[in-house]
Amino acid sequence: MLDTEPLAQPKQQVGTARARTSFVRQVLVVAFKDLRAELRTKEAINASFGFALVILLLFSFAFDPFQETTREISGGLLWIVFAFAGTLVLNRSFARELPNDCLDALIAAPLSGAALFLGKALANYVLVLAVELVSLPVFGIFYNVRWASQFPELFLVMLLGTWALTIIGTIFSALTVNIKLREVMLPMLTYPILVPALMASMRLTTTLVTGAPIDADSMAWLKVLTGFDIIFTAVSLVLVETVLVG
Repeated sequence: MLDTEPLAQPKQQVGTARARTSFVRQVLVVAFKDLRAELRTKEAINASFGFALVILLLFSFAFDPFQETTREISGGLLWIVFAFAGTLVLNRSFARELPNDCLDALIAAPLSGAALFLGKALANYVLVLAVELVSLPVFGIFYNVRWASQFPELFLVMLLGTWALTIIGTIFSALTVNIKLREVMLPMLTYPILVPALMASMRLTTTLVTGAPIDADSMAWLKVLTGFDIIFTAVSLVLVETVLVG
């Protein structure tokens, strides 16, 4: 009698590979759809970039850029601007699907809630990161900091910190999408959860914009930021079906 066990394993592997490919394709489709919709109107990204520039300008008047104290708190000021400007993009994530019951259609579509969530999170991530990268040179001019001297490490911190902001903001954007005061509720829910990630990002950014590399003490904050991203990404993927469907 022929042994069919060796034949069953390749079929299972092929089925798993196809499922993974389908999932990635669904995530990319949702992400590109949101990016095209935002680039067509430019509502959220223009508002976010304009808000970031105004806050950076106001802070430059409040703090003397040539004082050493301003350089010591420059990382905190920068991430405060990123956090507030980012919520303007995140708030539109699910709200743009409300007209014509598009959100109900997406939920009823043959794709998983995890794929829908990751696609929107990826689109938000690209938009928020673009606003941050454009704001960074303005920050360097206004505050007289050497942000380019440690740019590879600073860019890594921005990638990790922005993902933390995006993943938390996207899940709470889905949670508050049907609330009338979602513009107020989203920051109120997002910022308290983001405290560990923001603290780590601020500490690391303050060290890097002064021209110093990441040392052993700063490495602990980098681990905190990385762990935050992994844990809350996993938690969001587990809870997204409950948040969307109820």
